[in-house]
Amino acid sequence: MKEKVFSLSGDDFTVKTVDSGDQVHDICTCKGKAISARDKKKFTDMQGQELFTLTNKTISLHKSMHGVSPNGQHDFEVKGHFKLLGTHSTCTFTNAADGKETAIEIKGDWIDRSAEMTWEGKPIATIARSFMNVREIFGDKQTYFVTVAANVDLSLIAALCVSLDERANE
Repeated sequence: MKEKVFSLSGDDFTVKTVDSGDQVHDICTCKGKAISARDKKKFTDMQGQELFTLTNKTISLHKSMHGVSPNGQHDFEVKGHFKLLGTHSTCTFTNAADGKETAIEIKGDWIDRSAEMTWEGKPIATIARSFMNVREIFGDKQTYFVTVAANVDLSLIAALCVSLDERANE
């Protein structure tokens, strides 16, 4: 996941995946709004179809984000929790496969530039953030290396990465 260096909003990302043959494929994009009171970010697939919009919840003690799909069927919320060192967030949503309320725990340490996402105690994704690279030094733009378990929604994991990025910028 790479934050684009030249963007008006400063929060545009492209999400790519690498298959077993080292072929790179674009998965989705995230476009931030240049002027937005609620810090909106729109996720679209590569054909331009909106997947969901991620907005900052304005009335919350810790930075929280809310994701809403165009049809309202795939809503989720990412709530930040207080932690003295590092970051702790929870993403809650209704699982489309079985209709159950689901929670993904996100715990990380931005000093180490890493985080882990778990569901029912099992790791589903890990994030490593590239630190001393040209894009970050000269453009203040981050690159995230995300490893995602099989059958996990890549766009949701990308949204969680963007939420963590927003908390780190807070």
